[in-house]
Amino acid sequence: MKKVNAFSERITAWYDLHGRKTLPWQINKTPYRVWISEIMLQQTQVATVIPYYEKFMHSFPDIKALANASEDDVLHHWTGLGYYARARNLHKAAKTVCEQHEAKFPESLDEVIALPGIGRSTAGAILSLSLGQHHSILDGNVKRVLARHGAIEGWPGQKAVEQQLWQLTDQLTPQKDVVKFNQAMMDIGSGVCTRSKPNCAQCPVAIDCKAQLAGRQTEFPGKKPKKTIPAKSAWMLVLHKDGEVILNKRPPAGIWGGLWCFPQFDTEAALLEHISANGFNRSSNEYGAAKESNNQDLQWLAGFRHTFSHFHLDIQPILVNIGENQQSPQIDSSVMEQNQTLWYNIHHPAKVGLAAATERILSNLAALLAVDPVKESL
Repeated sequence: MKKVNAFSERITAWYDLHGRKTLPWQINKTPYRVWISEIMLQQTQVATVIPYYEKFMHSFPDIKALANASEDDVLHHWTGLGYYARARNLHKAAKTVCEQHEAKFPESLDEVIALPGIGRSTAGAILSLSLGQHHSILDGNVKRVLARHGAIEGWPGQKAVEQQLWQLTDQLTPQKDVVKFNQAMMDIGSGVCTRSKPNCAQCPVAIDCKAQLAGRQTEFPGKKPKKTIPAKSAWMLVLHKDGEVILNKRPPAGIWGGLWCFPQFDTEAALLEHISANGFNRSSNEYGAAKESNNQDLQWLAGFRHTFSHFHLDIQPILVNIGENQQSPQIDSSVMEQNQTLWYNIHHPAKVGLAAATERILSNLAALLAVDPVKESL
C-alpha cells in the first residue's frame, strides 16, 4: 500500500505544479461538458480540439440542444475532426439521455457505459473529472505511462495485456484526489511520457519506472503487429453547374457514414458509363476523347490517396461541367431527405457534414474555378 500511495501522491503533486487547469472543459465542469471533450479528444490532440469544442458548445450548450439538432448539423460541426462515428454516437447518446434519463446525464458507471460510443475508460473519465467519483481510467496516454512504469510487455490491444493494465490502474488510482490523479495521468501521458521522445527528467514517477531504469522506454507499450494495408481505387464524379456540385449522403454505416460525398464508382468505366447514360450533351466516345483533348466539359482533376485505418483509397475525381442549355434538377428539402442528394453551392456552402476527401476535392475545384469559397463559421 505504501508504494501505491507514493505513486499517486507524486502524480497529484505534479498536477498541482504542472497540470492543465484552464482548458475550456475544465471550467464550469458538468458531465455533459466533460463528455463532449472526452469524445473529441479520442485520437485527436488538445490544440486541435479546442476551437471545435468551443463552437460545438456554443451551438449545442446542453443535451437537449444536441438531441434536437439534425444529424447534418452535428456532422457539420465535426467536419475536419475525423472519426465521424464519434459524432453520430454523440447524437444518438444525447437522444437516449433525453428519452431514458429525462435529459439529465446519468451518474452511474453502468448507465454511462450503456450509452452509444462510451466505453469503460471514457465513462470513468466523465464521472471522475466532472463529479469526483472514484473511477480509474485507461486511455491511450495512461496505457503508455503504466506500460512503461511497470514494463508491461505486449500490445495493449491484446485482451490479456489490457486486463493487466486495468488491474494496475485500479490498484494505483487513489480514493482521494481522483480528479487530480486522472487528469495528471492524461497530462503526463500526452506531454511528458510521449510516444517517441519521453521527457523522463520531468516525470514524477521516473525514479521507479522499470522501462526508464532499463533504458527501454521506446519499447513500451508493445507495438501492434504490422499488417499490409491494401489499396483500393475510387472514381468520383464532380458534376458541376454554375458554381454548384452534386453531393450524395453516405449510408449511416461504413466509411464516411452520414457524410456528404461526391458520387463514387468502383471503376473509371462505370463512371463514364454513368455519364453516357445520363447524356450530359455528349456520347461516351466523345467523353473518352475528351480525356486526351482537354475538353472543358470533362476534366481529370488531381488524384490523391486517402488513408483509413485498414486500407488506402486512391481517389480520382472527374469533373463534368453541365452546359448552360442543359437543365439541372431542382432539389428541394423534401426530395433531399428522400434521395439524399444535394446541389452544394461552392460560393455559399450548406451547413452539412463533409468527408475529408470531399473537402479536398471542393478546395481543388474552387482553385480551378478561381473561386474563393466562403468558409462560414460553425
